[in-house]
Amino acid sequence: MKREEAPHTMTPRKEEIFKVAARLFQEKGYSATSMRDLARALGLKPSSLYSHIGGKEEILRKICFDNAERFLDGISQVEAMPQASAAAQVRALIKLHIEVALHDITSLTVFNDEWRHMSEPWLSAFRAMRRDYERRFLRIIEQGIAQGAFKPLNPHTILYTILNAVRWLHYSHPKKRAISPKQLEDDLVTLLMEGLLHTTTSTS
Repeated sequence: MKREEAPHTMTPRKEEIFKVAARLFQEKGYSATSMRDLARALGLKPSSLYSHIGGKEEILRKICFDNAERFLDGISQVEAMPQASAAAQVRALIKLHIEVALHDITSLTVFNDEWRHMSEPWLSAFRAMRRDYERRFLRIIEQGIAQGAFKPLNPHTILYTILNAVRWLHYSHPKKRAISPKQLEDDLVTLLMEGLLHTTTSTS
């Protein structure tokens, strides 16, 4: 599906609109945020705001599809890792989720919580991207189980445990974590991988 606007065509003003909108969507929810709210936060008249964007769903779509593409690009890179074990690939995907969450928590919160408000055909396209990512992640887990690298657990249980285990990052304010991003990554990877691996399996 064709994207509405490539990132490199964004004007500084439009970048600001998207950032402020993402914050409002996170704080108030997409449905409770009006174009008037957004205009007020930006110090604009609603009529001036419409000269920059067509409506708030345009913003929601960009946030959701930008993040979906970020994850799909990431898993493509993981799948292309030369001679990487399933354990190394899962480790890399856990790190991907942590890095994306720490990069822009506001947008990622909207991506996780507000995507259902998109209209068709965008909603179906977005759901297809999510399913594609989960299917590919699941395949890596299944390979690890088949190779004896991972414990013989239900692969869907493993997948959604990992995804939910990193989701809390989207709701935590960086200043309240009392831990460096590097230590946070190391701790989460260790906790998740130790529950998945056989004791004799290396994660490298």
